[in-house]
Amino acid sequence: MNPTSSSISNSLDLPSYAVGTAILLLIMVFHGIVLLQISKRYEVKTFLYLAEKKYSEVTLCFYVSIFGLFLMHITEIILWGISIYALNLLPNLGQSILFGGSTYTAMGFMEDILPDGWKMLAVIIAFSGMFAFAWTASVMISMTKNFRQAYTKSHMEKLNIASEIIDRFK
Repeated sequence: MNPTSSSISNSLDLPSYAVGTAILLLIMVFHGIVLLQISKRYEVKTFLYLAEKKYSEVTLCFYVSIFGLFLMHITEIILWGISIYALNLLPNLGQSILFGGSTYTAMGFMEDILPDGWKMLAVIIAFSGMFAFAWTASVMISMTKNFRQAYTKSHMEKLNIASEIIDRFK
């Protein structure tokens, strides 16, 4: 590659687009698989718990699932950090993970420390975080249906409302 084409490539951040998009796709596939597993297990378990009138188990399942979603996002931040470090863009793994987390959450509390030709990677990481958080939020909203139902039915029982009325509540 001659100096002019290398300069154009770096000034347009072409490496960051190509590599960033590939990593973004892998992380979004990971996100989708884990999100589907957590939400599927939550829906099945809470459906059964509601049928058995085990309302506190629904609550526990809800909070465990939310914690699983949190761990999924932490894992994605670590995957971005490992990718940045593996590409030799930052000198140590801790700094790479911190930069990945700062960018993924769009908090931006770190300076842009990526080398020339890789600056656009920060934007791609931020997009992955925004899409991942939005996707997760939509799943969390659907999860609240069973949680709310269990919560309300539990309180109806505490108020000594007839079980026939409680069973009609959905």
